[in-house]
Amino acid sequence: MRPLDGLLVVALEQAVAAPYASERLAEAGARVIKLERAEGDFARKYDRFAEGSSSYFVWLNGGKESCVVDLRAEDDLAMVREMLAGADIFIQNLAPGAAARLGLGHDVLRAANPRLVTCSISGYGAEGPMATRKAYDLLVQAESGLSSITGTEHGPARVGVSVCDIATGMHAYEAILEALILRGRTGEGTHIEVSLFHSLMDWMNVPWIAHRYGNSAPKRLGLAHPSIAPYGIFDAADGESFLISIQNDVEWHKLCIAVLARPDLAADPCFATNNDRVARRADTDAAVQDALGRLAGHEVVERLQAASIAYGKVSEVADIEDHPQARFVDLAVPGGAIRMFSRAASFDGEVRAPGPVPPLGSHTEKLRDEFSPKRGRKAS
Repeated sequence: MRPLDGLLVVALEQAVAAPYASERLAEAGARVIKLERAEGDFARKYDRFAEGSSSYFVWLNGGKESCVVDLRAEDDLAMVREMLAGADIFIQNLAPGAAARLGLGHDVLRAANPRLVTCSISGYGAEGPMATRKAYDLLVQAESGLSSITGTEHGPARVGVSVCDIATGMHAYEAILEALILRGRTGEGTHIEVSLFHSLMDWMNVPWIAHRYGNSAPKRLGLAHPSIAPYGIFDAADGESFLISIQNDVEWHKLCIAVLARPDLAADPCFATNNDRVARRADTDAAVQDALGRLAGHEVVERLQAASIAYGKVSEVADIEDHPQARFVDLAVPGGAIRMFSRAASFDGEVRAPGPVPPLGSHTEKLRDEFSPKRGRKAS
């Protein structure tokens, strides 16, 4: 048994953020009906890497039922209303106000079904001067200030995955679960608003506090940490690279003695605290690099492990399939099957696998039969 078995989710969604949230609900056992236009969720066509399907789409749509609808057609709109009359959760990421214009606003839906949890996902939120502006992941990376602290001294860079969309989907999923817990106590649903912009602004609190109260906005440092030193990439004599992280002054002392063989550095008051080392970052990193640059890669590893100093390899995408900690699930896709990395959480040792990815409209006729008001059917 899974925790959301028996719950019905209706998702009027496309792209990444909303499908991320509904896919997590599907993995937890909910029945998820994905409503798509005749041309389908446009994420279906981002690429063809997954046995002819889009890598984005198969990642985020396993276990759902695909139903093609035209919400301008009264019969289709009536069918969707019939679904929602018995649904537990409604997720939509239409343009702000579009759902209400179709008669699918959260207030109307919850008046008819008070237990319904509704979740609207947008770019900048339902209110404010930018509420109606289009927003996509990279735009929000720039608008939120994330790009100002991402990259190198030569300029900003995009985070290499769709971090705004993913953050928004995660926030939506957790908020929906909270609303379900509250409904269990009160019997009433909740309306949830989540936006890409506000999702990233939450994550920007640490650099904001540093700027607002410390007059010290983080600078772009590439693979280095703005608040900790040493924390970055260092090269061994044979060219092998390591990302080394020192989290406190005790670890700094151990690094100097056991790894760098520099007791003089450990005793130098100029590097005694993390604040001292951050203020002298160039000198700190140069001293670490000078010592490690005299050692072979295997010697660096042996010393770091013996001293319990945190380090990591800088992997390429091609490397991670063979990573000893990698965990996979198998996924049925319209063109065959693929392997992909599992979700982060396991449950009593179980790693959940998503259900099959639906071809466009593959459940339409079945759902029309089940939810057509003309047939007097009701959602169960």
